[in-house]
Amino acid sequence: MKRRHFLTSTSAAILTAGALSQTPVRRAFAQGKAPQTRLAMPPVLDTRATRRLSLTTTSGSSSFFGGPATPTAGYSQGYLGPTILMQNGDLAAEVKNTLDEPISTHWHGLLTPGEHDGSPHLAIAPGGTWQPEMTIAQDPATIWYHSHIHERTAEQVYFGLAGVIHVTDGQDDARGLPSTYGVDDLTLVLQDRRFDASGRMVYDPSMMDIMHGFAGNRMLVNGQAGATAVVPQGIVRLRLLNGSNARIYTLFFDDLRAMHLVATDGGFLPTPVDLDTLRLAPGERAEILVDFSGGNEPVLMSDPGQAYGVLQFETDTTLATRITRLPEQLDGAPEDLSGAEIATTRQVSLDMGMGGMMMGGGGFAINGHPYEMDRIDFEVARGTVERWQIRSTMVAHPFHVHGVRFRVVTENGGPPRPENTGWKDTVLVSGEAEILARFDQPASRKTPFMFHCHILEHEDAGMMGQFTVT
Repeated sequence: MKRRHFLTSTSAAILTAGALSQTPVRRAFAQGKAPQTRLAMPPVLDTRATRRLSLTTTSGSSSFFGGPATPTAGYSQGYLGPTILMQNGDLAAEVKNTLDEPISTHWHGLLTPGEHDGSPHLAIAPGGTWQPEMTIAQDPATIWYHSHIHERTAEQVYFGLAGVIHVTDGQDDARGLPSTYGVDDLTLVLQDRRFDASGRMVYDPSMMDIMHGFAGNRMLVNGQAGATAVVPQGIVRLRLLNGSNARIYTLFFDDLRAMHLVATDGGFLPTPVDLDTLRLAPGERAEILVDFSGGNEPVLMSDPGQAYGVLQFETDTTLATRITRLPEQLDGAPEDLSGAEIATTRQVSLDMGMGGMMMGGGGFAINGHPYEMDRIDFEVARGTVERWQIRSTMVAHPFHVHGVRFRVVTENGGPPRPENTGWKDTVLVSGEAEILARFDQPASRKTPFMFHCHILEHEDAGMMGQFTVT
């Protein structure tokens, strides 16, 4: 495969929605020299010693691609938020809202009761503070947090109200996994954003943008444009988050090097799985190991049919190489729920209706019903296992369930894709998918759990339901 093009410039014309501009790959630096623009990791907020977490939503101003500044927002910084390190045990959290509109903070993938989940029912008013006293009790995983206000989630996340969480047990060295943050263990937030002719980031969804989800024309990684990830000449761990509103990535390296999948949304796999491509829908996370010992300059790409660059990599011989071989085994042993007693089987239809949109209605619903905050769609018995059969209409929808991690049993009647064989909380449904989940976390009618499409425009428009666990 020939080396493709990479996104580094605003000189190209602004393209139609859904298309990403392509400009020549920029060789950031000769080996052993500092790059012109080195990809920075989000700052770390380590809660492990203090057992306390403090975040403040704040307004910011960010310039991308050298264009004019764009008003943005973030958690404790001007755009996006810090990487939060957590471990099992008690955690006293505090989220302050200094913005002029309500926000919430949903811990996407954290297994907590509904009262701590950060759903639309737990809005934080301007000037307000939310202080959940949480208990973390789950396997190590890469998860994330973002605002989740009904009808405002898409815009709030788009302009920066999101960040990453590492739930860790401190045993990654024993697993033979890279674990030095920002050196051989990289946190990568993938986002496409739309820029106008002046280089300003904009969010102005048309009817078609809402129908398909708002897509950008430029790539950002960790909120940075055109940066280069510098890595040691060895095995490197990439924690990938699709933080886009709607874009689905099919990731691969331009030199076709293997990606070794070691973890999905909810934690580690039993053994690494070798992949040529990795599909990642909005809300999904994956951890992969990549061998950079060759010392060349690969580019992480997406969409083999119309390839565009996501992130340039460079190796630096001055960085210490800690890991030189892949682990043969991991201690992620997903519970096999297929033999569990099934309490009930539910049908979930992710509905889109063009007629409703044309007539001014939402046209987005689950099982024919647009979301209503005062309606409970399902009542689940705590401690039971349920089978959910999910069907998408018109387009593929990433389907997320709060408060649980689940196993994907089938996709369109066949076995799940390799990236869906571990613990999941979000799965891309293109046709039909069947999942099994055990519901152990409680959720009341006052603070129920959500289930919804994670194309954020669809979620805001009504493709969301809610359920209690009692």
